[in-house]
Order: sequence, then C-alpha cells, then structure tokens
Amino acid sequence: MTAVANNWETVCQLDDIAPNTGVCALFNGRQVAIFRLATSDDVFAVDNFDPFGEANVLSRGLIGSIGGELVVASPLYKQHFSLTTGTCLEDETVSIDTFPVRIESGKVQLGKE
Repeated sequence: MTAVANNWETVCQLDDIAPNTGVCALFNGRQVAIFRLATSDDVFAVDNFDPFGEANVLSRGLIGSIGGELVVASPLYKQHFSLTTGTCLEDETVSIDTFPVRIESGKVQLGKE
C-alpha cells in the first residue's frame, strides 16, 4: 500500500531510466521496480516481486494502460498490476506494494515512512 512519506531517499538518477522502461533499485532492503513514462516523465515505484511467478522480475515488465489504468505486465505470466494502486487487474484479491516517488533535481527519490 502507498504510505505518506516523511523523508526521501535517492535511489537513482532519472536519466538512468530509459523512457517507457523500468529499473530495479534496493530500497530499505527490498527490491523496488521503478518505471518512467515517455510522454510525461512521470515515475512510479512498485514492489519488484511478482506474487504469481514468485520472482523479483516486475522491473523487466512492459508498461502500458488498460482501460485508462497505467499497468505493468509481468514478464512471467503476464498479469497486469496497476502502477498507482498495485492491484492485479486479473485477480483483484492480489496486489503488490506501491511506494511514494518523486523527482528532485533529476534524482529519483522514494519516500520513507
């Protein structure tokens, strides 16, 4: 679930992420998938762990939209996870964590509680 951030940690530079792709960063001991949109340079951060494939692979997934919802498709079994809520579109009982993210002076920062 998305939490309100009280402080921020830099995990990479915005230029480290090619538009419309993702990268993996270690944040508070967890692998986090960070995605950058090409059209707006908006950045989203979600758990890198695919609960269906049971592997840290979501940063290698494809991003797009389904019905206006921004999603990442798992590279394993192709489930779609919302980049804003973490909910799986194919099975709403399954979700992944999302993280507060911002760009500050060209740096991608994730929020800590």
